[in-house]
Amino acid sequence: MNKSNSGIGQFFKQIPNNIFAGFVVSLVAMPLSLGLALASGAPPIAGVISGVVGGILVAFLGGGYVSITGPGNGLVVVVLTTITTLGAGNMADGYTYTLAAIICSGALMLMLAFVNLGKISGFFPNTAIQGMLAAIGIIILSKQAHIMLGNMDAKGSTFELLFTIPNSVIDALRHPLKKPAAISGLISLGIMTFYPKIRNKYFQLIPAPMWIVIFAVGLAYFIEYQEGMDHPIHKSYFVSIPEDVLSHFPKPNFGKALTSDFILATISITLIASIESLLSIKAIDNLDPQKRKTNVKRDLKALGLATMASGFLGGLNVVTVIARSSVNVNNKASNRSANFFQAVFLILFIVLFRKQIMHIPFPALAAILVFTGYKLASPDSIRHISNVGKEQLIIFFITLLATLSLGIVFGIIIGIVVTFLVHFFFAKSIKLFTSHGFANNLELKKDDNGNLKIKVNHFSSFINFFRLKNILDRFDRTKTVTLDFLDCEFIDHTVMQNLLEYEQQFDKNNGELQFIGLELHQAETDHPSAFRRIISLVKPILPRQDKLVEYFNLIGWKFSHDKEYHLYFLKNFTYFKTRQPESIHNIASNDTETIKFFDLNYTEGAFIAEEGIHASMVYLKCSRPVPEFSLNKRGLLERLSILDDLKEIKIKHFKDFVALFSLKGRSLLGVRRFFTDELILFLESNPYYHLESDGIDGILIFDKERLDNISEVKSIVDFSQRLAEFV
Repeated sequence: MNKSNSGIGQFFKQIPNNIFAGFVVSLVAMPLSLGLALASGAPPIAGVISGVVGGILVAFLGGGYVSITGPGNGLVVVVLTTITTLGAGNMADGYTYTLAAIICSGALMLMLAFVNLGKISGFFPNTAIQGMLAAIGIIILSKQAHIMLGNMDAKGSTFELLFTIPNSVIDALRHPLKKPAAISGLISLGIMTFYPKIRNKYFQLIPAPMWIVIFAVGLAYFIEYQEGMDHPIHKSYFVSIPEDVLSHFPKPNFGKALTSDFILATISITLIASIESLLSIKAIDNLDPQKRKTNVKRDLKALGLATMASGFLGGLNVVTVIARSSVNVNNKASNRSANFFQAVFLILFIVLFRKQIMHIPFPALAAILVFTGYKLASPDSIRHISNVGKEQLIIFFITLLATLSLGIVFGIIIGIVVTFLVHFFFAKSIKLFTSHGFANNLELKKDDNGNLKIKVNHFSSFINFFRLKNILDRFDRTKTVTLDFLDCEFIDHTVMQNLLEYEQQFDKNNGELQFIGLELHQAETDHPSAFRRIISLVKPILPRQDKLVEYFNLIGWKFSHDKEYHLYFLKNFTYFKTRQPESIHNIASNDTETIKFFDLNYTEGAFIAEEGIHASMVYLKCSRPVPEFSLNKRGLLERLSILDDLKEIKIKHFKDFVALFSLKGRSLLGVRRFFTDELILFLESNPYYHLESDGIDGILIFDKERLDNISEVKSIVDFSQRLAEFV
């Protein structure tokens, strides 16, 4: 009874946070849903219907905690193809046929969920999936770039559309109607491009897509109040929302349900919806600050039911989406109610702000999708794949080209076949796979303390990883698991990537995933998820590293430019509850190793919403217990307690300190004892740094979310050395 009351009380206590998170997510979801529907060849409202239905049904029936559902990026291509193919050129008829295919795909996903569809995701090699997603990104970009430039009538294959983008640029410069539309599109693209680079907490209170809406609607109202001034963008470029949107729904047409085109479309839609959802679920679980695991089977059932309902109401597929889920996590959502609230806000936007939404031009929405397409196929992702190993580029580009040429289903099949061939080549043995492909390659042994040792034999790749995955998924992450690879001849990239993620999950839960024998497996690169049979390369030392070596040698600190991936000392810091540390390098420490300087690579968000950030930080290990606290420069965000679990602590007789800093903690007495008068005076009279503790004995110190130059390194190291005298 007490537990139940406590759970209900906690739920209601968290409602304000989830309402706020749902509201912020809806600011992203509204323009994105409209844009995704338009790019799919469907009416704009179809995307909003998908977001509303998904938000309501999955919030009640789903198996996730902080995930957001709605229309997905990956489905744009397959839905547009389905509408075009089934409608034989008539987009209105094609839309009604496609609604029927969407309903059937929801039913198919529901059936597959009952037979554990989640296991199927393990049979897709990571790089082949990345190649397929990059192809989808290129297809989205190729079409939407023309619309962004004011050309609504561009047609042709993906390659033709890409090669004719310069023609649309020239046309936009010459055509008086297209030029203003193109300008709105390019400004919107600029907002999407530079938004992640502006690391300002006030600016980022509003998501990038909503800045585009504010720009478009604000411009329209400004012009409206100017006498004699007409809007420079022609009315044909603006979004249209019907007045009876909540009462008049289109009827799905099952007239082509038995045709080969309809069946292939249903399978393609189901495949992409499933892959996108499973990838997003996996990424979101890694972002969840409370370290919870999604019930994948239950979540897929909910997505199937929501997709069927959405199709009957005229909406698109409902999938789990990573970009909006990342926003949800970053705004302190704690349970599925945030998904429900974002759906409620979407309804309110349509009902209350329909006229304002109709001031958004198509090119502005297209710019959001151009940016999304670029993120799916960005040069950074190609560089990342190249860093893993050159053989991964072969898999990536063949899958990409096959998807562009033959479609999504055949593209991923070819990607899987190519991955097999690459494995045969690098393992230098076809027999290794044919002899042991279907055999159980695992031997298990549990000790008296409940810890587990798993011996992995023969080979470990995407085709047999499901066995190891099932064991790791079921095992208690507070225990120790040891993986013995001494008799494993070959380990592929997909397995290594997954094991690194499991290692982080065990770390977050105070367990440990240990490896034996990996040091005997060579790799072509120093990337931790590279093939385990290839030659290693040594990276050159960069000029900045030379300066760091010189400085730390001068002050007598130990220095190493090698990367380190075991970042256990960061796991309890609040800053990393919603961010994922990847590796540290350029590591320097004093003689006692109580102060450690390092450059940290970490990510914010996940999947296509992932932003890689590089920052310089200092870790200070204190000689006494440290209460949980955070110290920031005072500003608007620090006064919004809804954004933080810690409570504001004011030290009244230090007015300058209170005016300059926002000090928060859990224990008023503990924090006040730690922040002695001497420490407060020290902080008042020195340059500002963000400080936070892990609640045990560590303090994290950094300034901006970027790498420090050499003078800034000297400053933060000096500050840390002097701070150590007080703690």
